[in-house]
Amino acid sequence: PVRSKSRKCRFLKANVTSISFPSKTLHCAPAFDDDTDPITNQPFTLTYDYLILAPGCIPNTFNTPGVAEHALFMKNVSDAMATRKLLFDLLEKASLPTCSPARKSELLHVAIVGGGPTGVEITAELDDLANHELRDLYPDVAPYLHISIYDVAPHILGAYDRKLHEYANERLVRRHVAVETNTRIEMVDKDALWVKGKGRVPYGMLMWVTGNKATELVMGMRDVRRSEQGLVRLLTDSHLRLFKDRDSEDVWEGVFALGDAADIDGQSLPTTAEVAVQKAKYLTHFFNSRSKGSFNVPASLPFTYTEKQLVSYIGSRDGIIAGRGDREGWTGRSAWLAWRSGSVMWTRSWRNRIVILLTWVLNWFFGKEIAKM
Repeated sequence: PVRSKSRKCRFLKANVTSISFPSKTLHCAPAFDDDTDPITNQPFTLTYDYLILAPGCIPNTFNTPGVAEHALFMKNVSDAMATRKLLFDLLEKASLPTCSPARKSELLHVAIVGGGPTGVEITAELDDLANHELRDLYPDVAPYLHISIYDVAPHILGAYDRKLHEYANERLVRRHVAVETNTRIEMVDKDALWVKGKGRVPYGMLMWVTGNKATELVMGMRDVRRSEQGLVRLLTDSHLRLFKDRDSEDVWEGVFALGDAADIDGQSLPTTAEVAVQKAKYLTHFFNSRSKGSFNVPASLPFTYTEKQLVSYIGSRDGIIAGRGDREGWTGRSAWLAWRSGSVMWTRSWRNRIVILLTWVLNWFFGKEIAKM
């Protein structure tokens, strides 16, 4: 959490709507959904000495009609909570005596659009849940739950080599997951998606995890350098300082950028959490050095990204790990264990690491406690 007894910082729940770099001013608006109180909704401004931009991205719907209104996304905790609520609502609806078998199948069709690591890992977790805990809690309707992955690409997990993505595809199909590649979604309504060449496909839950798009804040920034192809990202120098514009090598004083919304000019680093974490550690080192009186960005070593192996979970305690250099990738339970260990190491506090490990042990013996999911 941002607020913590061990963390000395001031947190404001607000959106930055625009930035004036010359005057070092942020224009902000409170970020509370459905709040009509004129007092708590008043915009305000903040000034800064140093600014670190990490606005992230928003889901890319590719202007597909109906997606923004009817699909679930997976960007934050609120998205996860909405997914949980809808899934169990659908299971309860399907359990009603008035629900026909055909309607049960429609309600419990989970359609996932996007065959990248996020889409595949969501599929894996839902499939594990359906084949274990849900079969005990909803024995009459759990067998009706089925999952489909749709992707416009010729295969899922395109970042992996052919051997690995074919292995993942075969394993998912074996567990009765419908993998629909070379598929284009034409439109979406509240209970069906329209697939080119297939027509209407009913669903109960639609999850859209196809990629990223720049936020309004990034698109609205003036006098900054941005990428011109693909995902629009803010461009920085090798010290993560934000460039003023494409025709100048000048940077904005005290402004740094990282995360999915930023890239180092000429490097085209991937939009992954690993890149963001390494950049954050780099900047943390500089600000800690500044507090000791030795903060000097131009004289410091430039940021260098250390590439780590891609790891994806594909369900049923199975995973894939991409190769690196001359070393081939591998699959199976050892890859799953590597993926699980990464979940522990990503956690920033030892307390949370211990809680995660204890939860895994309890789940191993007693199963997941669905009531708290």
